[in-house]
Amino acid sequence: MSESVNTPEAHPRHPEHTPGVPVRRTRDKGEPRFPDGPKADPAGSHFERRIRSFQPRRSRVTAGQADALQRLWPRWGFDVDGRQRLDLAEFFGNDRPVVLEIGFGMGEATARMAAADPGTNILAVDVHTPGQGHLLGLADQHGLGNVRVGNGDAIILLREMLTPDALGGLRVYFPDPWPKKRHHKRRLIQPAFLDLAATRLAPGATVHCATDWEPYAEQMLEVLTAHPCFENTVADGGFAPRPEFRPLTRFEGQGLDKGHVVNDLLFHRVHHDDRPDSRAAVRPEEQNAAGA
Repeated sequence: MSESVNTPEAHPRHPEHTPGVPVRRTRDKGEPRFPDGPKADPAGSHFERRIRSFQPRRSRVTAGQADALQRLWPRWGFDVDGRQRLDLAEFFGNDRPVVLEIGFGMGEATARMAAADPGTNILAVDVHTPGQGHLLGLADQHGLGNVRVGNGDAIILLREMLTPDALGGLRVYFPDPWPKKRHHKRRLIQPAFLDLAATRLAPGATVHCATDWEPYAEQMLEVLTAHPCFENTVADGGFAPRPEFRPLTRFEGQGLDKGHVVNDLLFHRVHHDDRPDSRAAVRPEEQNAAGA
């Protein structure tokens, strides 16, 4: 782990800086906000341009979140640059099952699930810098060594950086529903995305989706049911009750208070010898991207 951000030499304007105390200083023009932290566009122009299922959110990073990014990113964070394969056992320091969570928001639910199930590693990916900092801070505060935070496009992570059968599960909670009909092509849960996910999920791995947008829930159910690599865990083929391991978040509670209906979908990846090829599964001209 690099400690350069917490040494006096790294902050000449704060020669008496105390480790763990948020640093406030004026950046020089062109200087990155977090020199050892997440990059603004980690994959750059190295991969194809395509319709994305997410859009960057520009919100303020608090002093605590900035401190977590500075201190903890070199240890628990990584940029999704698509330039290397991840050895997940080496990355987490053990060979426990790894669940990929796409779009974790501020990370409260992720941290609670990690604390409740230390035997499962969580690879959490988002493009929201404040959320990345908040989740890192929660992981540090609660000693959650089974969390790693990724910054960037989850499609590039799945396709370029993970090996076949690497994942024990996939979680997609409350993705952007893109409610307008002309934007439906931006929704994450599409056949081509499932083609790709199937190449990275081990047989028996669970795909767990949840949404409070009922039309999107119906589409998710239709697409997952039709895919040959996935099987509904619910006997009647419908939605699943919310499992106890998925915490009820404040955001979800507010939606329920407003009368929103939250639907969970739980599917297993079944074994097929004719699964889609990982590169052919996602064609640039038709696949959405996913980072949040």
